[in-house]
Formats: sequence, C-alpha cells, structure tokens
Amino acid sequence: MNKPLDLIVFGATGFTGRLVAEYLNSSYGAGDGVGGGSGSPLRWAMAGRNLDKLVQVRSAIGAPDTLPLLQADAADPAGLASLVGQTRAVITTVGPYQRHGEALVAACAAAGCDYVDLCGEPAWMAKMISRLAAPALASGARIVFSCGFDSIPFDLGVVYLQAEAMARFGVPLAQVRGRVKTMKGGMSGGTMASALATFEQMGRDPATAALMADPFALTPGFCGPAQPDGDVAALDEPGHSWAGPFVMATINTKNVHRTNALRGHPWGTGFLYDEKLLTGRGAKGEWAARLLAGGARVQNALLGFAPTRTLLGRFALPQPGDGPGPAARARGHYDLRFDGQTADGRRLAARVTGDRDPGYGSTCKMISEAALCLLQDLDRSATPGGVWTAGSAMGLALVRRLQAHAGLRFEIAELR
Repeated sequence: MNKPLDLIVFGATGFTGRLVAEYLNSSYGAGDGVGGGSGSPLRWAMAGRNLDKLVQVRSAIGAPDTLPLLQADAADPAGLASLVGQTRAVITTVGPYQRHGEALVAACAAAGCDYVDLCGEPAWMAKMISRLAAPALASGARIVFSCGFDSIPFDLGVVYLQAEAMARFGVPLAQVRGRVKTMKGGMSGGTMASALATFEQMGRDPATAALMADPFALTPGFCGPAQPDGDVAALDEPGHSWAGPFVMATINTKNVHRTNALRGHPWGTGFLYDEKLLTGRGAKGEWAARLLAGGARVQNALLGFAPTRTLLGRFALPQPGDGPGPAARARGHYDLRFDGQTADGRRLAARVTGDRDPGYGSTCKMISEAALCLLQDLDRSATPGGVWTAGSAMGLALVRRLQAHAGLRFEIAELR
C-alpha cells in the first residue's frame, strides 16, 4: 500500500499509549532509523484528541520535532476514516473499547488498514468479530485484538508448545494447562475502567454474563467440549502445588480456543485448556488458593450489584491515565508454565517469561512488535484480511520477534 505512514499510535497521550510511543522511539527511531529489521525507516506518528498534549508527549519521550502528530477523536467516524487512510497499521490503546473502540476498528476494516489493540473485553470482541469479519476480508485489513499481556504470552505459549509437540511426537497435545507461577506488576486506571465497563454491561444484559462464562464465545459456529473448571481451588497434580482462579483466564482461554479454530483445529476439536494461578505447596498454598476461589465468587456477586460498581468506580480504583512508575515497571516480571499431554499420555512442558511489569513495561513492547510483525514479517497470502488472534495471525513469527526485541523467552521446560 502506498501510504505516507507505516504506523499510527492512537491514544498516545494516555498512560499506555505514551509507553508505546516511548518504546517505538527508543527502539526504532522517529522515521529516520531502520525499523524492525526491515532495512527501511519506520514511518510512524502519534495521534490523539489534544494536539497540545501530543506535543508534550513527543518532548517527554525525546522524539524529534519531525515526528508527525495527528489530531483525531474516537467519537468522530469521519475523522478516523481520514486518519487510517494515511497509514498501513494502527495501534490503539484507547479503551474501554466497548465505549471508545468501534468507530476506529470499523474504519480500519473498511480501509484495509491493519489494527492491533489491548482489548480484554470478550463481549465487545464477539460483536466486532460478527460485524467486521466480512469487510476485513474484503479490504485485506488484519484485525488483531488482545495484543498485550492478555493474551499474547498465553496464546503464543500454547502455539509454541503445540509446535514443539508436533515436532517431537508427530501429534498435538490434547490438553494444555496454563499456570502463572509468578507475576509482579501493577494495574492502571485504564485497565480497571475496562473491567468496570464489562461488569456494568453484565449487569444490564444477562446474555453478556453467559458469554463471559463461555470458553467458546469467540468461535462463532463452533462449541467444543466442557472445559476444566478454573474457578475452583485444587491441588495441581503436575507440580504438586495448589492453584486458584487467575483473573485473566476469562479472556485468555477464549483467545486460545479461537486460535485453534482459526487454524482449522490442528489441536483437535476436543482440545482442553485452562489457566490458574499457582499458590504454593502445603497448607499455606491451599489457604491462598481457597481464598482466591472464595474471593472470585464474592467479587462476581458484588460486581453484579449496581451500587457496588458505583462505589468502586468513585472511591476504590485508580483513574485512567494512572499506572506504575518506571522503577516499578522495571522491577516487574512474570513466569508462566504450560504443561501439555497427548491423547496417549505423552507430556511436554514450556515456560514463557517476561522481563518487565506484565501489564505495562512488557505490554507496550508486545503490542508494538505485534504491529511490526504484521507489517514486516507476514505474507498476506498466508494471513489475509480478517479478524484474527495473535496466535493464529502471527504465531511463531511473533514468538521469534518477541524473543529478539521484547524481553520475552519461550523455552521447553522440565516436567513439573
């Protein structure tokens, strides 16, 4: 496509958007350096509602005055159509997406512009899959949701492990267990705002609550077998550690099953997948796992109650634009384990680690590299227009890119 820009960061004045812009500037320059190993400069720009704030961000991240700044509003479809007409791809960090995202992703789907976001809102994603699959296929736009900590390390962790299983065993793993061994990092107001928006939608629409509970909510036309219950405390036999509910499992499991479906079910139509947080061995581990399970039940009950949601929104939560500082992001890290088993009982395990705060220090790198992977590493004949997951659209190409540039590591691990 002959467009003046390769990439636009929409929402660059927000907390995460600024981190994305900072990463792109420090890693790839501002249109005057080599972009992502392609051998040509990366031509990118920042966009948002307020030009004065964009100027401040450009100065704060140390970008030159030549870095383009574009004014656009999430509520202005005509302006967004003009914006995406200037670029090959868009990164957007402007959420909650169910409130602020539809006009932009629809503009990208219509214009043939690649799109990546940080969405962890399954109800909105399900609606967009239905609405945008046909126009994205027609235009050639690759629409990829959930390109941050939810759900890239989990989605690609399964893709990586399954590829190793096929290479070693010649058959896929019939079941994979995703486990969070350690995770250190903060949460921003934008993430909490997205969570509250989803809970509010659940309170208004019972169908949304049913969709959130369905592991196949993002695989229209396909419903697989009953999946392991991730909401209970249990002794995790492979590692002899107790495990309890993991807050991001609701979105990650849906994306993993969508990856399998979009790839034509190479892991089988009966594939089983669940995620939990490891809490340790012995009585302390059991107590922590049961506390998580009990807390999840109470949280679900209270967040379905409108006055509780109102109080949380007013008093208890960080506001959009807030998030952990540089030192906290640098101290953050995560260690994920994936344990799989073939239908005849052979086992294989993998480990995925990240060297920064998962939600911000690592996420800003993941979404940036996902966009660059679409632009620079993928043949459109293999990944045509459509609504994809990171695992189905980019797969091992993104694994390689994340290991080279983003501080992630994927490796086969000892069986627990």
